[in-house]
Amino acid sequence: MTPLFNKICVVGLGYIGLPTASLLATKNYDVLGVDINPQTVETINRGGIHLYEPELDVLVRSAVGSGQLHAAVQPGPADVFIVAVPTPFKDNHQADLSYIKAATTAIAPHLCDGNLLILESTSPVGTTEKMARWLTELRPDLIIPTRHMTPSSILPREQIYLAHCPERVLPGKILQELVTNDRIIGGLDASSAVRASDFYNTFVAGEVLATDSRTAELCKLAENSFRDVNIAFANELSIICERLDIDPWTLIDLANRHPRVNIHRPGPGVGGHCIAVDPWFIVDSMPDQARLIRAAREVNEAKPLHVITKVKEKASRFKSPVIACLGLSYKANIDDLRESPAVKIVRTLAQDGLGRLLVVEPHLKTLPESLAGLNLELTPLTPAVDAADLVVLLVNHRAFRNISPNTLKDKVIIDTHGMWR
Repeated sequence: MTPLFNKICVVGLGYIGLPTASLLATKNYDVLGVDINPQTVETINRGGIHLYEPELDVLVRSAVGSGQLHAAVQPGPADVFIVAVPTPFKDNHQADLSYIKAATTAIAPHLCDGNLLILESTSPVGTTEKMARWLTELRPDLIIPTRHMTPSSILPREQIYLAHCPERVLPGKILQELVTNDRIIGGLDASSAVRASDFYNTFVAGEVLATDSRTAELCKLAENSFRDVNIAFANELSIICERLDIDPWTLIDLANRHPRVNIHRPGPGVGGHCIAVDPWFIVDSMPDQARLIRAAREVNEAKPLHVITKVKEKASRFKSPVIACLGLSYKANIDDLRESPAVKIVRTLAQDGLGRLLVVEPHLKTLPESLAGLNLELTPLTPAVDAADLVVLLVNHRAFRNISPNTLKDKVIIDTHGMWR
């Protein structure tokens, strides 16, 4: 291992930060994981986890047991600081950078000569430069990189390195993809790109590709906007099919037999912290140019309302309908509820008092806070389906695939994923 990097501080122990911290700990780095939630810190220091990701429990237990991973509520000295905190958007679809600013402020007192600061949080273009400006105010004694800074411009003061390296992993395969996926390294200056590339090359098997910070920031936003636009096409097509009395799944299967066509699968909407959020960062920064990206977001954000309308129409056939809603997470086989269209649909149905709602989510033991106090019940799969007049498949979890057709034959079915075709 290069002597430049021995101690790592990872700020934010969520779906990206905790897997990253535990992986680095198993690579013999001394890792300090930081989170503002004391309960999360306590759980990790016991060798436990507070979120679901396959094999993460084993990795964290091993990392903590070996003494290579320790959690705390405040950063400490390190060679490399990784910021992996949330970047939600506000009601006006502007990015909320308060978590990044808070993390930068907390790290600032611990920075010293040669340290590398990496932003992994998905962010609008220019965020890494904002971090540099904040640090310049907080630590005027340090040389903070600027765009296009060259070695000749470096003064005889201590210097740090600053880069953006967006995460690009798939929930359910995070531990694998942290190692195997190519990584984009966006240095605020050329020296920072080199230093950050050297660090990622110590544990990434995929290709490490150096560029500037603005390109790296937009690259992640472009990746997720590409997916959002294509999903919007599928969702819009599915609504058109319904109006024309055409089965959308058959249509898409047939269209995809064309050698140069690959239409995505429609669903009840788009969730997750990335695809449902990142396109708005582009729209916010370039509203007059991002017309297609905005339209795609509007199509996907409207899809849950389409499902709600459909459920209400079907439920009106019953005097006191019992409705089984299958799934709450934003995608299959995980427990992540961020921006989940299923949660939005269930919450609206409950608020509108639409019969008795039985919610099935095999990856949760309790209902999320966003659904607390509403008239609905978290129910195991079999009794929920048995009792239901109307079964609404909102998430195509593996656990729902093998429901017997005989069990469903007398039910009204709304299958938003075409899983039971």
